[in-house]
Amino acid sequence: MARRVIGLTGGIATGKSTVGRLLAGRGIPVIDADLLAREAVAPGGTALAAIVHRYGSAMLTDAGALNRSALARIVFADPDERHWLESRIHPFVRAALQAAIERTAGTLCLMIPLLFEAGMTDLVTEIWVVSCEAEPQHARLKKRDGLSDEAIAARIASQWPLAEKVRLADVVIDNNGEPAHLERQVACALAQASI
Repeated sequence: MARRVIGLTGGIATGKSTVGRLLAGRGIPVIDADLLAREAVAPGGTALAAIVHRYGSAMLTDAGALNRSALARIVFADPDERHWLESRIHPFVRAALQAAIERTAGTLCLMIPLLFEAGMTDLVTEIWVVSCEAEPQHARLKKRDGLSDEAIAARIASQWPLAEKVRLADVVIDNNGEPAHLERQVACALAQASI
């Protein structure tokens, strides 16, 4: 039987999580690669040990967890360091996503912000890209994460251009309008035959 595996992606703060919640509300299992990446760097994990070995104990909070803001200052300032970090995390995430595919019957959504960048398109049968204009994307990042304009620019620049993701998408979800418009697009995309 053909399996429908939706690869849900987009740019940072374009609305992937909102679309993921809409899919989950329709009974579709959604596996979040960001949550899996957090597991990869959890205390006791090999990725966290490698990070501390490379950058020192400043990468740990007093509780022994990853100091995300300290690590972000390094990896968003230096593409080589970001690639090093991703090489420690992406294999863990890929294996967990593959396991989710194998244990799930029916339609499944893999929410993978770096679907293209991490070379994980082979895991999915169709690609959905959530897109929005630069201004709301910037505003969402500022509100959600309290980032400076410089930090926002660095995070956006660390990903493929949104226009390139849109060009490669099977489905484009436009997140510039009202929530009802977003819901209608998700319902329409789900009703389409799998690619």
